[in-house]
Amino acid sequence: MSILSITFHSTENIKNDWENYLENELHQMVENLFDVEKYILSEVKSEMLSEGKNTNLLLVFDNGEKRQDFLEIELKNIEERIAGKFADEVMVFVTFLDPKTSRF
Repeated sequence: MSILSITFHSTENIKNDWENYLENELHQMVENLFDVEKYILSEVKSEMLSEGKNTNLLLVFDNGEKRQDFLEIELKNIEERIAGKFADEVMVFVTFLDPKTSRF
């Protein structure tokens, strides 16, 4: 199992547009990903966040090769679409998670 965590930080200025994008376009893109075994799209709640909003997409792959393929192809497409629509109002942060133990 290989996991990828993608956090999208959106500014307060685009709050409603980002919500609509999440519910419609991003959700549909994730649903159509073939190599993703499971995913969780979440709103991040944190006391440390005072401006804007964080949304997290947790993707589970069978192996590291499928995760790498996703990074090289699909993630680039997603980032380009988001940049084209929101410019610098949304930042994307990627974290690699390599489970040592799991009860998922």
